[in-house]
Amino acid sequence: MLERPPLSLYIHIPWCEHKCPYCDFNSHEASSPLPESEYVNALLEDFKYEYSRLEDLDVELISIFIGGGTPSLFSGESYKYLLEEINLKLPFSNKIEITLEVNPGTAEAGRFISYREAGINRLSIGVQSFDNNCLKQLERIHSAEQAFNAIKTATSAGFTNFNIDLMHGLPGQTIDQALNDLQNVIDRRPTHISWYQLTIEPNTKFYRKTPILPVEPVLKNIQDEGHKLLESSGYKQYEVSAYATETYASIHNKNYWSFGDYLGIGAGAHGKLSLISEAKLIRTRKLRRPDHYTSALNDRTAELIEIPSGQIALEFLMNALRLKDGFSRRQFETRTGLSLDEITKGVESLVNRGLMQRTSVEGQLFISTTPKGYLFLNNVIGEFL
Repeated sequence: MLERPPLSLYIHIPWCEHKCPYCDFNSHEASSPLPESEYVNALLEDFKYEYSRLEDLDVELISIFIGGGTPSLFSGESYKYLLEEINLKLPFSNKIEITLEVNPGTAEAGRFISYREAGINRLSIGVQSFDNNCLKQLERIHSAEQAFNAIKTATSAGFTNFNIDLMHGLPGQTIDQALNDLQNVIDRRPTHISWYQLTIEPNTKFYRKTPILPVEPVLKNIQDEGHKLLESSGYKQYEVSAYATETYASIHNKNYWSFGDYLGIGAGAHGKLSLISEAKLIRTRKLRRPDHYTSALNDRTAELIEIPSGQIALEFLMNALRLKDGFSRRQFETRTGLSLDEITKGVESLVNRGLMQRTSVEGQLFISTTPKGYLFLNNVIGEFL
């Protein structure tokens, strides 16, 4: 039976100083001045509309993620006002995680302090590389020195919980360069590291003119050696490209991948919501263009669709199997509204081939990939298509 899962909120800030050639997110180069106040007011109107979709008004937010674009282009004062207004409608969990993505090129001590004062308690710093040549090819607006300084600034401002985004498989990158980047991150001792391979996505500059990337054997060596380095340095992989120390796995990430609910506000933002009374799951997408989004009245929804019943199990698995720990029977059944029998045949086949496993934790059945299956996740998912 479908039950209400935990609720998160995603807030999208669509502007950045420069559109990176690999980026396929809904981001737009900023003009000056930014319509900051106007956009924040639009976000609040959007939030009120999303709030009206909730069936249970006693629900609390377990996490908020402010992404972009470059959210650090906005002031701490704007975020303070935004978060306070949201909190008037929805209570925050006493352990709420509120993350802000920041670009090292926009890092200022006073601004970071103001983010802390606004209630933001976690940063995600988009370093991508500490190699100036790689940064130049990625057309990042910051240097390696600015990246190091941004991390120092964050810790000086009182942030003890922060993520560093790092890419590998960059144009011309060697194994030594990739591992050196990773060691530089580890030496800064963030609580969380997002380490992912550069991929060439449609509708990007790199797709139109693709740079020469490392060949497959080099990419595999980077992945294998990097994983060993992270694990030996105290970072446990809990998701395909996410590593964390101790209890610092991202609450927002885990809720997303475990098929939790999340409201999405901001230009192009996506959301997913369980409607228990109607026994259905919906996904929402907001107007993409910032000017259209800001000038819209009341409803800024560009698309609202019900997830077809025949696709729910597959969508759940595409998310939950990215988590190393997999999922429990109860989680599957309460977040999809389906019986576990829906996937038993596929699971049985994969268990027999050594790609999935069943375990019991405190009397609960858990299903996850084996270490081998985790390396061939696309093949595992393909079993359920």
